[in-house]
Amino acid sequence: MKFAMKAVAATAILMAAGVSFAQKGETVKMVRIDPLTGLLGPVGVSQMKGYQFFAEKFSGAGNPAGVKFDISFIDNKLSPAESLNALKAAIDQGARYIIQGNGSSVALALVDAINKHNERNPGKEVLYLNDSAVDPDLTNSKCSYWHFRFDADTSMKMEAMSSFMAEQKDIKNVYILGQNYSHGVQVAKYAKETLARKRPDIQIVGEDLHPLAQTRDFAPYIAKIKASGADTVITGNWGSDLSLLIKAANEGGYNGKFFTYYAGVTGTPTALGTNGAGRVYQIAYNHYNMGGQMQKWQDEFKKKYNDDFYTGSTIRIFETLGAAMAKAKSTDPVKVAAALEGIRVQSINGEVEMRKTDHQLQQPLYMTVWDKASAKYPYSPENTGMTLVPLKEYPNYVSSTPTSCQMKRPS
Repeated sequence: MKFAMKAVAATAILMAAGVSFAQKGETVKMVRIDPLTGLLGPVGVSQMKGYQFFAEKFSGAGNPAGVKFDISFIDNKLSPAESLNALKAAIDQGARYIIQGNGSSVALALVDAINKHNERNPGKEVLYLNDSAVDPDLTNSKCSYWHFRFDADTSMKMEAMSSFMAEQKDIKNVYILGQNYSHGVQVAKYAKETLARKRPDIQIVGEDLHPLAQTRDFAPYIAKIKASGADTVITGNWGSDLSLLIKAANEGGYNGKFFTYYAGVTGTPTALGTNGAGRVYQIAYNHYNMGGQMQKWQDEFKKKYNDDFYTGSTIRIFETLGAAMAKAKSTDPVKVAAALEGIRVQSINGEVEMRKTDHQLQQPLYMTVWDKASAKYPYSPENTGMTLVPLKEYPNYVSSTPTSCQMKRPS
């Protein structure tokens, strides 16, 4: 009888513990907190389709843990305060995996809130999967054990961008224009630092920050850029803040170069049209003509949604999460976080690694230029007849930058 009672007790313990083991068919609840309305809403809506598409692709047999990814979405209106309300709602709904990317100011608020939540609620921890917020502080002074970034940060992008610009001898006078929040500030900082190191002869002839997602007419900024004598503009703008800037440049007759992060993002290809051919550049971890499986997915996505897929970090989130859950034999965020540290997976741009010291994904970057689509580079975003033509790949060891992160890990 004692043996039977012990056996029952042991079984009960195993069953209780079993909820933390990744079981084939187990559902992993995820919530993405990002703008779905307002000027930058179209970006969030397009990315929402991407998450729905790839959650289906990577569920079940699509990942080594065999789990099902269930993702829902909350509109944060690009507001840090709204995002904190959304985080509480997501946790109340039972989500243990939070995704966000549009806006480093939102990201910084979420990191702080998630740190506090996890400290106060042991056993109910959540992980923050960052697909696009690129402020370097997130993996340096503000690094967190609970935060993992799948995009390349601004220090990495500028390392690659400035290396390319340094080789362009016709670049002499640069104007830096950005959105007035942490991301825009960091773009300006790293642009000046890297260019001073690699091409000290380049002059920074102007610098401006404008309100995020509030400017509808960029003509006054284009007038200032033209008056400065700049032959090149560096901008980290995204969404409407880039498409409307490009529109104003076309209408204002500015024919200089633009070096961007997000030329391929919703609305900007249409704004570029044929006017940007050969003079609008993008540095990113993927592009529209990667070939192979990525090309098949892009074509399928376009056929299904009549939209373009460009946020490749979506894919890497599902790839690495599935691999980490299989490695941890668990869907428990604490165990999955430990498994994510240092994990390597084969992705759309080769092998990528989640660096253990700061949770910054290490990956190659690509410099592309806006030009006519061709048989070699056929994908045409927003049916423009144009595409982003790859010019140069920067391997991990080139784009990687050091970190000052002093990671505080759970005891």
